[in-house]
Order: sequence, then structure tokens, then C-alpha cells
Amino acid sequence: PDLTGHEKFGLGNVKYNISRIHVTAVELPSASISLLPGSGIKLVIGNASLTIDMNWNIRTWMFKDSGRGTVHISKVFVTAIFSTPLDNAGPTSIALTSCQTTSGDVDIKLNGKT
Repeated sequence: PDLTGHEKFGLGNVKYNISRIHVTAVELPSASISLLPGSGIKLVIGNASLTIDMNWNIRTWMFKDSGRGTVHISKVFVTAIFSTPLDNAGPTSIALTSCQTTSGDVDIKLNGKT
């Protein structure tokens, strides 16, 4: 979905819109899934990266600008624990019990005028 909003800076508001958000690359060089005693699943992703392309525009009382942008997030580490109850009382379900995420680098490139 598009991201639209405004922020107050100094003498006025900055209105922004980020649209046409597309994930163009995902790299998972290290990922593992293991079963945990007591009906759980542990997912570990290491050193992952993600690239996103988008359109952006901003408007203030003084100027407006727009263009294309790319965001590259790297050194992403995720550890997630899922519970899988084994009660035989209906369809199998899965629930996220815990999740920890860190990212190392974020590179943002904005190009003006689409």
C-alpha cells in the first residue's frame, strides 16, 4: 500500500506520499528452520538483504518535488518462534510467539522528477 502523511518541521508541514512500492530483490543467504520441543518452530535468517523501488513526492508551503527512489536494506537478521498447538480440535494453526529483527545498513537513493 501507499504511504501518505505529514510531518511538522520548523516553519510548516511537509506532506509526503510514497507510492508504487515494489520489492525488486530479496536475498536470504543463510536461513534455517528447526523444530523445538513442545510443538514449536524456530526460523533464523542471517545476513539477508532487501531492495525496494518506489515513487515519492513531497510538498511544503515553499516547494514541491517528486521522483523515483530505491531503498536497499542489508545485514538483516531475523529470529522468529512460532507455536503450533497439537490439540486435534480443529484445523492446524500457527501463531507467532516471538520475533527479533535487526538491520545493519540502509541505503536510500532519491532521484528527482519522474
